Amino acid sequence: MSFRRALALAACGLAGGSVLFSAVGVGKQPARGAGGDAETRSSGAAPGLLPLPPAASCPAAPGWAERPAGGGGYWDSNWDRREPLALINRKKKNEETGEEELASRLDHCKAKATRHIFLIRHSQYNVDGRIDKDRILTQLGREQAELTGRRLASLGLKFDTIIHSSMTRATETTDIISKHLPGVKKISTDLLREGAPIEPVPPVSHWKPEAVQYYEDGARIEAAFRNYIHRADAKQEEDSYEIYVCHANVIRYIVCRALQFPPEGWLRMSLNNGSITHLVIRPSGRVALRTLGDTGFMPPDKITRT
Repeated sequence: MSFRRALALAACGLAGGSVLFSAVGVGKQPARGAGGDAETRSSGAAPGLLPLPPAASCPAAPGWAERPAGGGGYWDSNWDRREPLALINRKKKNEETGEEELASRLDHCKAKATRHIFLIRHSQYNVDGRIDKDRILTQLGREQAELTGRRLASLGLKFDTIIHSSMTRATETTDIISKHLPGVKKISTDLLREGAPIEPVPPVSHWKPEAVQYYEDGARIEAAFRNYIHRADAKQEEDSYEIYVCHANVIRYIVCRALQFPPEGWLRMSLNNGSITHLVIRPSGRVALRTLGDTGFMPPDKITRT
């Protein structure tokens, strides 16, 4: 890419943000005339400066990069569509009570409890299996699941449910973990199966699914996010602790979406087998990442990432 083209692209990028970028200095000085004066450029730009390309020639910014005017970043407080104002019909108002009734209805829709989401990546499995039922856990994978189960039990939390992917490696991991958490209900779902959530940026050369796979898997994994990752229901009185046993791609996509990071960046993270990722969703809808891919409870010789 030429130096002039690179500067033009830089100008486009800055033009889409909050910085006003009008021209860029270039290294080459303007030519001198016989009298020693700089020759005037026909473009009308100041000598030694590259004019900003017209807005039409700049590529549109990706949707996640759009931010409202005024610096400081952006957080969509109604990301899960459970903000109290979004749950009530504001047109329906008692003429006598007015705002008092509105405040009461808002309070009725407010979440009161905090949800703790523990995302567990399945343990090491037989990658040579041709079909899903052949992709069972290795001996090391079973040991990893035992270690993960012990770690979860040691936290002393009252886990409500274990929701797991219906794929063999996730189901087997769940069965081993659940032995350390007696009485916790297990639920299998196809929504959490492994897949290609969205085309990663930057792209990688060793993994290139067909476009149709992103189309099919992406909708399903996004549905899993919307179905399971949200603030507590208003009727929930106590904090909840839930375990989700699934896959690396699914977990990384969920983390990006929950934190409102660009979801295309999911492949920039890496997760070990049997690792624990802990998300916290407050009643206000605020989300915090307590741990990402924790395997500090495993001996070094038990850690893998297959």
